Amino acid sequence: MPDADIKNLATVTKDTTMLCQELVRRPSVTPDDQGCQTLIAAKLEAAGFKIENMKFGDVDNLWARRGTSEPLLVLAGHTDVVPTGDVSLWSHPPFEAVIEGDRLYGRGAADMKGGLAALITAATRFCDNHPDHQGSIAFLITSDEEGPAVNGTAKVVETLQQRDERIDYCVLAEPSSTDLAGDIIRNGRRGSMGATLTVKGVQGHVAYPHLADNPVHKGLAALSALANHSWDSGNEFFPATTFQISNVTAGTGATNVIPATMEVQFNLRFSTELTPQTIRSRAHHLLREQGLSEESDYSIVWDESGQPFVTKPGELTIAAIAAVKEVCGVEPQLNTGGGTSDGRFIAPAGAQLIELGPCNASIHQVDENVSIKELGLMSATYENILERLLLPHN
Repeated sequence: MPDADIKNLATVTKDTTMLCQELVRRPSVTPDDQGCQTLIAAKLEAAGFKIENMKFGDVDNLWARRGTSEPLLVLAGHTDVVPTGDVSLWSHPPFEAVIEGDRLYGRGAADMKGGLAALITAATRFCDNHPDHQGSIAFLITSDEEGPAVNGTAKVVETLQQRDERIDYCVLAEPSSTDLAGDIIRNGRRGSMGATLTVKGVQGHVAYPHLADNPVHKGLAALSALANHSWDSGNEFFPATTFQISNVTAGTGATNVIPATMEVQFNLRFSTELTPQTIRSRAHHLLREQGLSEESDYSIVWDESGQPFVTKPGELTIAAIAAVKEVCGVEPQLNTGGGTSDGRFIAPAGAQLIELGPCNASIHQVDENVSIKELGLMSATYENILERLLLPHN
């Protein structure tokens, strides 16, 4: 960041840290927002945003927009957090937002109340400094990202599409960084496809195997075929698709009983080289090759939780890379790794989308924490992106 702005960065950091603490102190375990969005809405309304609460089922969603012209830049995030687990294992109470050294501790500090606080302070500063900016800014915030993700961002995007509100750019404040603030910008995510495979057999006594049909024996070769299959080689934006078995269950608990069924759960994280239809078709083909018939030997239930998406280099990635280099002093890398995020609901609507936020080393862990320095850097980076996209340049 330029030397002239160092003093300003200290103020930015203080404001963002205080807001992050206010948010962390609300125990907003999915889908209970615990008043986070009310707090955020008050700050945004004071900056000229029109507030719209969208509640679907038990999920609170906030849509706040400033301006009516194009382009529309959406700043997105979630207020919900995962459960704390055994609080006695924490060094500090998980919802007290304790500061120790440069770290702010608490559930959600990194994922993603820190990034969310930085988005809010960046946007309100930008609007105060540039009230007549080009285009529009909007916030899309949900309390159901860590949970089923049915009545959250997906429903808001559906509502926006029904009334022809088109998102041009989206910055999602997921904790994307690895070692230094801003070192990774996610410009896409792999798709996620899960399945529960049930291999059918006939239960019986292990001493009389000819009277039974062991589903484990006939299923092992099929599992090996699925696990060792080369699904694709990836492409310029994605690594090769991965297949992982996550759970295998069979048997009654007795050593002398051949089980009736074996149940296997697996997941594929797949690139844009594949579609869910291709995955299903190929899996059935591999099972048939191992002698399993869908009519008599197995059944499979699929769970498609997200399609792959990618934002190719363009206005948004150019602005984000330049902002990170100027503010954080690092050369960011575009990356499509990690798990799923709510970006899978926003990008298909045609938006250029990136995920950019603090370091993710402690997310979902005991003693989750965020660097206070990073909070200031992220807020300043988001403001820089807003300036590059919504201010006229000669």
